[in-house]
Amino acid sequence: MSTPLDPAGPSGSAGAPQPATAISEQQLATPDIVSDAAPDVAAIPVVPLGPVGPRDAAYWAQHSNNLKVSAAPGNQVNNVDGRSAVGPLQGFGKMWQKTYQLRLVGCEATPVEVIAAWKDNFPKFWPRGNRFYVPLTGIAPGEVAMLTVRPGGMPLSTGVLVLYADDESFTLMTPQGHMFAGWITFSAFEQEGATVAQAQVLMRANDPIYEIGLTLGGHRAEDKFWKQTLMAVGSHFDVTNQPVAVEVVCVDPRLRWSYAGNVFHNAAIRTTLLGPTRWFRKA
Repeated sequence: MSTPLDPAGPSGSAGAPQPATAISEQQLATPDIVSDAAPDVAAIPVVPLGPVGPRDAAYWAQHSNNLKVSAAPGNQVNNVDGRSAVGPLQGFGKMWQKTYQLRLVGCEATPVEVIAAWKDNFPKFWPRGNRFYVPLTGIAPGEVAMLTVRPGGMPLSTGVLVLYADDESFTLMTPQGHMFAGWITFSAFEQEGATVAQAQVLMRANDPIYEIGLTLGGHRAEDKFWKQTLMAVGSHFDVTNQPVAVEVVCVDPRLRWSYAGNVFHNAAIRTTLLGPTRWFRKA
């Protein structure tokens, strides 16, 4: 078994932010929850999305029921506008927490410098064949970006909300119809004399179709995606000889059938059905 990773960074550091509208990552990662007995996730309080206090309110997205892309490419299927952002409590499948870490050994960049470069080069760090359309003001709280990924080779148009962003971390939250309901937090911190770059995903498959896809190879593809992303971050800082550490925890093994209707928003189905119409618009 691999050594457990420290998703929040070293003791005493700020670590990754705790996203709103869902359960905190610290609660979900505690040993009493990761057990044979299914946790009572529904009993964990939900925090309203919006300002959380005068000190850090500027780092959080303001509450909005409907997302709106700031820079939408004209020839892409827009499966984002009018949708709501959804966290793990609104998903269908098993809940997973996945942590990917790369130690930038020999690199003198500080966590702030790593996150600044990650924000500025976010699309470039993605694996080839996938597109991230940067919002007009960059990766800033409240911005909504479109993206195109190819799970299993099939194009899927979806997007993300920038839920939180400060100098040492930023969190993206998924919309209805995305492959999973949840968020991804990108952070950097000092640990044992080296800066560590980290991506952490807390997610459930959004609907039964996505759950089947994740089970039949989707999880492996996602792990490969984020490992390649972190390797690209490392290459940007001339770190090419370090492995990406991965820790995957099934936080809640239950399927939530009350959310099976999420399939109505399935972006993969909508992209397949509506994709051909973009050629008529382009013509």
